This record gives sequence, C-alpha cells and structure tokens, in this order.
Amino acid sequence: MAEKPLDLTLELAPKARFDVVDLRTHFSAEHGALGAYPNCLYWSFHTTAGFLDRSLAARLSEQHIPGYVDAFRALFPEGAGYAHDKLERRGDLDPAQRAVEPRNADSHLAFIAGGLRTCVMHPNREGEKVCWVDLDGMNHGKPRRRLTRLIAFNRERVVRKTRVEVPVSAHPIDSVNLKDPRLGIYAQLTQFVKDTGMSTGRLRIALDPVERHSALTVNEYETLLMRHDLAEVLRNPLRFVAEKSRHALANPLAVPARTLDYAKYDFVRVLNKGLDAFGLRGSIIEKVMARTLAVPAARFFRMRRSVSLLVSTGDDRTPTIVEGLYQSPILVQWQHAPRQSRVLDVSLTEIN
Repeated sequence: MAEKPLDLTLELAPKARFDVVDLRTHFSAEHGALGAYPNCLYWSFHTTAGFLDRSLAARLSEQHIPGYVDAFRALFPEGAGYAHDKLERRGDLDPAQRAVEPRNADSHLAFIAGGLRTCVMHPNREGEKVCWVDLDGMNHGKPRRRLTRLIAFNRERVVRKTRVEVPVSAHPIDSVNLKDPRLGIYAQLTQFVKDTGMSTGRLRIALDPVERHSALTVNEYETLLMRHDLAEVLRNPLRFVAEKSRHALANPLAVPARTLDYAKYDFVRVLNKGLDAFGLRGSIIEKVMARTLAVPAARFFRMRRSVSLLVSTGDDRTPTIVEGLYQSPILVQWQHAPRQSRVLDVSLTEIN
C-alpha cells in the first residue's frame, strides 16, 4: 500500500458554457496511475464549476445528469436581469475588470440551488462516476481555464471537532459569509486547522441536526448576488423564470393571469426534468402545479447541510484551508432562526 497521498492538479478545457465531464473517464491514465490508493478527494478552484454529490451521481444514470442540471439552469435563465450582472453597480470591480467580468449570476445560482460541491470524496474504483459540472465554461466566446485538484490517499481519520455559533439577522431570509472578518469565525477555523500540524485533510462544516430551514454552500459572496439575487430566489422560485415574461412576478397585477399560468407551467416543466432524471412518474405534478407560487424555493432546491474544505500545507509547511480565488463558505436561511443564531458542527480529518 502506498504510504503518502499523491496530489495532482488537472486542467480541463470546456467545450461549451455548460459541460459535464466524468473525470475518471476523462483522466483515465491519471486515475490508472493511482491504482494503489483506495480513495480520492477532488477539489474545484471555482464557484461556478464543481461536483455532483456522490450519492446524487449514483442515483442518476449518465445520460440523465445533464437533464438534472438543466432543470436548475432553466430556473435561472442567462441574462434574466440579475443584480450581480449589472456590472456598473459592482463596487468590487475596477473599469478594467468590468470589461472582462462574465455576467454569470445564473451559473452561481444554479450551482447553489443544484447542491453542487467544491470538494467531494470518492472510492478509487472502476465504475465510480466523478461528475465535474461546469456552468460557466465560456466567457465572451472563449473557454475559461478550469482547474481541479485530485488527492489520492489510503485512509481518513478524525483529528479534532468543535462547534461554532453563527449570528444571523432577524430577517427570515439571510445569507452569512463565514469569512466575514467581523465575525471572527474563519480566523477561528484557520487556527483550529493550524494547531494540528497535519499535512493534508478535510474540514467538514455541518449544520447542527436541530437547525432547520437553512443550508450551507461554498460560493462567491458578492453583495448583489447574495443580498439581492439569491434572496429573490428564496422568496419566489419563479422570479427569474418569469423575468422575460414582462416581469410577471415582480408585479403580478400588471399582466394578465394567463402570463402567471405560463410561468407556473414553465416552472413545473423544469422541475419535471429533474423528476424524470430520477425515473419518477408524474403523479404529484398536479399538486406541485397548484402550490407552485405558495411553496418556498428551498422545498425544491438541493442545497446542502454540510460543506467540505480542503486542508493542505503551503511552502511554510503550515496547514491551512485551501481557497479558490472567490470561494467562501456561506450559511443561507429562508426562515427565522429561533435564537437569531445557528450552530455548526465542525470536524477536521487527516488523510494519509
């Protein structure tokens, strides 16, 4: 058995804005060289390209994976008036950045709602699908540089555990950037990792089992995206589906009722793509249709209750949380927290 984990960085060349790649097949030679290792950790550098959860990928046949992702892409059409895409309002961008910045709020929202992950674990064996999903592979007609990191290893063991309390606002819909320096949470987690002296591992952050109506994701915490676009989706899942239908949901009294019926139909049709992908029948379609406008978006989304962050050593041999350029762990809620805070269970595992 190999003694030390093997760490590789792989580069993908997107063929289209939306692309699905099975990494085991795509990098078959690289995976073949890792035959001595029973496990693999995969990590994405990006916030609009990552991995399907292993349990979800196992339930989907290969031909149905694009259909599953398409359901969320249809919920968030490209160019549907997202605040994040109004680059003139983006105070985080200078003029040079505005000239090249992709208008990709739809990709961020599909990533979050579809439950995509930036870090996953898989057994290293034939037939084990490792699904890389790219939602924003092109910018101005040119393929973007996409990188993923693969660490093959023998075993994983828990090193430390802790609990963290995250303050949330009194608003029912809220998102909290766990890297916000004012909270001190990320500094606490960074020190928590550093004190172990380990070389490679995984930091798992999970909502306490008592927490409800909330989720975790890793994405870009850009103010307009999180405070406006995501909040709008959580209030009303049809918000951007109907954007091109004369803003039907923004002002429902200003348009004929039939326009709303079309929006309902479009939304249910999109959801049925996902149901079909799982091989489910349409016996609940009428119920969904009747309640579409009344049910919160979170009922349909696959946002996760936990996220994993890669831990590795840098040039100074100090263990640290590995971050993509815009990656932040984010807590999202769509109903009030009983105590105006939420509890996270944190565990640190070492892989060797």
